[in-house]
Amino acid sequence: MTGTSERDAAVGRPESLADLLGGRRGALDATLPPVAFTVGWLLAGRSVIAGVVAALAVGVAVAGWRLRRGHRPRSVLIGLLAVCVAAIIVVRTGRAEDFFLVQLLANAASALAWVVSIVVRWPLLGVVVGAVLGQRGRWRRDPALVRAYARGSWVWTATYVLRVAVFLPLYLGGQVLALTAARVGLTWPLVAAALAVSWAVVRRSLPAGHPGLRHPVPPRDAALVASEK
Repeated sequence: MTGTSERDAAVGRPESLADLLGGRRGALDATLPPVAFTVGWLLAGRSVIAGVVAALAVGVAVAGWRLRRGHRPRSVLIGLLAVCVAAIIVVRTGRAEDFFLVQLLANAASALAWVVSIVVRWPLLGVVVGAVLGQRGRWRRDPALVRAYARGSWVWTATYVLRVAVFLPLYLGGQVLALTAARVGLTWPLVAAALAVSWAVVRRSLPAGHPGLRHPVPPRDAALVASEK
């Protein structure tokens, strides 16, 4: 939980998903290594080795900066690991477009995971927000929250499907510059849009009088509130 969200809650402003998750900052960081790879690749006469060196240098610099700023080591190291895996793939294949293969596969897997989570009534949006709020599985005892999180999760599912639909033909065509542009355009701006839209969907899906994400309402209490109305 960020200090900003705590202050907002204290003054009575409703928290947004951006306040809780802070996803735009991490998404912005994720675009820097691919951009560095493409710049290094171009400046060195389309040398994948130069591109890999540039991407790793930027990835390490971003990770070091975030760790110094007090960000969680786990999330920082996962981002750096993704860059390292992409670099290994490119070095082995010698094809610059393969630097984006990890991103393509990750988005396809994420789209499937989010759909499955909605079907089994463990919507991933609820899992993530519940973990941030320290609720564990308590939010699942509130049918209204489960329904709202499921609807909001469809928004995030759509972002992964959109990325796959854009990335796949560009990857198959070896369009490195277009892949880089798509990676930037469909990362932090799309995450910002998904945060805003999914938050609006969640809020509108909750019934009137619901106390909000921080206060799951068990079925019995929800029935009592409904009967009083």
